[in-house]
Amino acid sequence: MDSTITWLFAFVGLYWAYCIFWGIKGFFGAKSSSDYFIAGRQISVWVFILAATATSFSGWTFVGHPGKIFTDGLPYAFASFYALTIPLTGVLFLRRQWVLGQAFRYVTPGEMYSDIFGGNAIRILTVIVAFLFSVPYLGVQLKASGSLFNILTEDWISVNVGMYALTAVVVIYVASGGLRSVAYVDCAQCVLLAFGIVAIGAVAIVKIGGWSEFVEGMKSFVSADLAKGESLTPAGYSHYVALPGSIQAVSAGADAKGGPWTGIMCMTYMFALMGIQASPAFSMWAFANKTSRAFRWQQVVASSLIIGIILFTFTIFQGVAGWIFSSNGTFTDVNDKTLVPQLINLLSDTTPWLVALLAVCALAAMQSTGAAYMSTFSGMITRDIFKRFIKADASESAQKLCGRAFVLIVALAALVVASFAKDALVMLGGLAVAYGFQMFPALMGACYFPWLSRRGIAMGLVAGLLGVTLTDSTVDWFGTPWGKYPLTIHSAGWGILFNLLFAIGGSFLLPDSAPERESRAKRSRFLDELTAVAPEKQKYKWLGLVLILVWFLVGFGPFATIGNTLFSDPNAPETWGPFGLPSLWVWQLLMLAFGVFVMWFLTFFLGFSKPIAPEAIKTARQRHYPESQ
Repeated sequence: MDSTITWLFAFVGLYWAYCIFWGIKGFFGAKSSSDYFIAGRQISVWVFILAATATSFSGWTFVGHPGKIFTDGLPYAFASFYALTIPLTGVLFLRRQWVLGQAFRYVTPGEMYSDIFGGNAIRILTVIVAFLFSVPYLGVQLKASGSLFNILTEDWISVNVGMYALTAVVVIYVASGGLRSVAYVDCAQCVLLAFGIVAIGAVAIVKIGGWSEFVEGMKSFVSADLAKGESLTPAGYSHYVALPGSIQAVSAGADAKGGPWTGIMCMTYMFALMGIQASPAFSMWAFANKTSRAFRWQQVVASSLIIGIILFTFTIFQGVAGWIFSSNGTFTDVNDKTLVPQLINLLSDTTPWLVALLAVCALAAMQSTGAAYMSTFSGMITRDIFKRFIKADASESAQKLCGRAFVLIVALAALVVASFAKDALVMLGGLAVAYGFQMFPALMGACYFPWLSRRGIAMGLVAGLLGVTLTDSTVDWFGTPWGKYPLTIHSAGWGILFNLLFAIGGSFLLPDSAPERESRAKRSRFLDELTAVAPEKQKYKWLGLVLILVWFLVGFGPFATIGNTLFSDPNAPETWGPFGLPSLWVWQLLMLAFGVFVMWFLTFFLGFSKPIAPEAIKTARQRHYPESQ
């Protein structure tokens, strides 16, 4: 252990020195508030591809995701589709937001929404959503980092000390350099995240004894599950290798027979994860880009294809390995939060340097998302609250100082959440992104549907936030007769249901004035001129919608239950194939391939993420808004 700790401190020290270097470099490069909050709109292609991918997949992906596969089996592995559904949100909105940022010089999403819809209500609500998203999401990363240090040092470093150390480093480089520093650090973090997941998955297979032992271990575990007759799905299958139906009429997801991960739960959980790129923070990532050329490559290749393959293979390797190691006595005290650190620790006696390197990979995954949300939230507080309502004439230096102060404040708030949170890491993150997903109707109104009114959007957003709060783990605060995830529908699903009802209903009952409607219609015509599907491909738009619906409903939604038995009998391991895989895993891999095709069809064929020249934006604005020139 002494050698492991030595290597751990050496690698972690080098990695954190790298982070602080970029913080110092960013400090001297941030001449204006725009430089600090959105990197002067100069994020390059490769920086965005790597940084946006790292921001989307975090310590939750690295630690929480394999941990939930370990506890809940292959039904939870459907969550791996977030490698595709997260960037799907970007496909729908990222390029259009970038165009708006380039044309109207928005720095925060609050400025965008307030300008488009009018008034300050949507601006304030956007800041509230950013807070509700950022604090629990950052808390996930901090809690995971503390647990990692604690396990890898065999209690030599406490959970709290690990959390405080990570917090201090992140605060230093984020507060110093802003989003530019975050972006360049995230580039390295993306590579480390991908390498770490692959390496730990490979280690798991090797330590088990190879592929044949891996398959046999999975089969024996299912056989034991059937022999005990416990935790079976309503159809009588082992809950580790079969979805427990499309939906279950239970008051809380925890009451579902065979586990909570029904088809409708998996699909609505994807809604939640789509909240990452629907969140206010990602709007600022859109504004920060120098060009839109990076969007489709990040969405299709980096995220959907590369991360998708990694998640559907190597995280499952880790989760199943946890089953096997817990059954043969290798792991005696393991849960969803400690699985990955214990897998890493299998190398402590033979290759302590690799333990340290993989620990750095885990830290990189945790920092990548937390840092981004600290930076963007501080920008929103500064621009949308401090400058808007407190000091309208705030200087550039005053804005940067305010931003740095709020980096520290949001970090302290996240530490409080991390210290008291009892839920599984991945589920705490699920609450955060469910809040983020409630920005979806506002984005639809800003980018596609100008008939959605200011009051409708505001009412919908409030209703959506309440819907999430009253159907997630927070129900314990209110003593509701239902529990978390009633009817096995994730809180993001309940939230968006109420959100859309109020947003659409409110828009019809409380429409905006004629000048306001015309202003948004004019903005919509401006966007359509630059971003609409090419005329020769307009006829394929409906096909794109059909492909999305089929993928959501059949690939990982209520009809995904056909994957339970399509290729083999989940209760007869001797029928599993190819490669000894249960039917559900084969189905997931096929739907991954289909999903990558859908993403390619939308981004490259239909052109939803086709690059736009900045000169074209300038010309279109001159034509649509000559009075502002």
